[in-house]
Amino acid sequence: MARLSHASLAWLLFTASAQASYVIEGLSFGHKGAISPNGRAVPGWHLSGENHTPQLLSDRIILTPPAPGGTRGAIFADNPITQPEWIVETEFRASGQERGSGNLNFWFVDTGRSAVGQSSIYTVGKFDGLALVVDQYGPRGGSIRGFLNDGTANFKDHHNVDSLAFGHCDYAYRNLGRPSKLRIENGAHGLRVDIDGTPCFHSEKVNLPPGYFFGVSAAASENPDSFELYKFAASTTNSITREEPNVEAKRQHLEKLDKFPGAPEALPDADASTILDQVHQFADLHNRMQAMNHQIATLFGEFERLSRQLNERHAELMAKVTGPNAGDSSDKTHQQTTGEALLPLSRRVENIERIVLAIQRDVEGKDYREHLTNLQQSIEGVRGGLTEHLPETISHMISTAAPKMGMFIFVVIAFQVMLAGAYIIYKKRRASAPKKYL
Repeated sequence: MARLSHASLAWLLFTASAQASYVIEGLSFGHKGAISPNGRAVPGWHLSGENHTPQLLSDRIILTPPAPGGTRGAIFADNPITQPEWIVETEFRASGQERGSGNLNFWFVDTGRSAVGQSSIYTVGKFDGLALVVDQYGPRGGSIRGFLNDGTANFKDHHNVDSLAFGHCDYAYRNLGRPSKLRIENGAHGLRVDIDGTPCFHSEKVNLPPGYFFGVSAAASENPDSFELYKFAASTTNSITREEPNVEAKRQHLEKLDKFPGAPEALPDADASTILDQVHQFADLHNRMQAMNHQIATLFGEFERLSRQLNERHAELMAKVTGPNAGDSSDKTHQQTTGEALLPLSRRVENIERIVLAIQRDVEGKDYREHLTNLQQSIEGVRGGLTEHLPETISHMISTAAPKMGMFIFVVIAFQVMLAGAYIIYKKRRASAPKKYL
């Protein structure tokens, strides 16, 4: 019994390893913490709304708000999935009034948002792909239904869209107080849909092709429901290898690796799916190390190119500086022309050096003491002349320019005599004037 238990456990571990998968980062969000790195957009996805702008938070996307009603929101991947087998795990929550309504639609369509926009299953036109609808259809408070279209049926104009569902299950999704976990698997065994770890429906006749786009849209009625999206993780099983670079890109990598010591034997490209032990950890480590090796080889090639350019530049400069006799016979003409062009400059430099040396010798060889003594004596003579003759010259100038004292006295006396004569004349005229009696 113990041996059987160990064998059974080994088989279960092998089965789990065979079903291991890795997340496709460009088609996923919310599985590593924050949904947006900058709070403004989701990398690799396009967010849009009608009558409102969907709110992007750190841990969720509110496609339709609690109020007002009549709003729509959608998010679609910018790139298609290229693997034929994939798994999508998503988490959502719906909350609102007691009789609120609306629907949440998960899309897998060939032309992405250009075919769907913010439409629901009831307002979309022609599309090619799959639609999973979460709404209150059915008597048990809600349901999950699957719809397929090959691009010929116009759901918007159809008289009974509900009759086109190929699979469904009842699920009361509103006001649970927690996110609901929806899992969609497409592979060799058909299409399988699970909700909260419980099977919803399965069809072996449905096999979705690669090259289609993922998307989610939500619509709220006048009595709205708030639809929140927490996570969307797309992954592929280990039986499907990662996206390989095209042939031209691989050829360019190999050309660069050929210049790296020991390459490409030392750094061969290999698929992570060929390594069966601890696939989750080792596959990611393997691919990261391989990409790092490619980058190192690229840097090595760039350094080699720069080194070659520096060597060529150094050789050109040395050829210009060296004389015409240096180098082989093929470079003699060029070197001789360069030497002749540099001769006038060399002669000018030599002339400048001779002039500078002559000035230096002249300054250092002559004695300037006698010239300085004569200059000092001249300054002393000028200063002594100013000290000796300046006071007499100023006194003479003052005495010469001053007015005569006698002239001043004469003028004063003459003025007084004139005043006295005028007064006497005035008195005589007044005395001789006729008298008037009243």
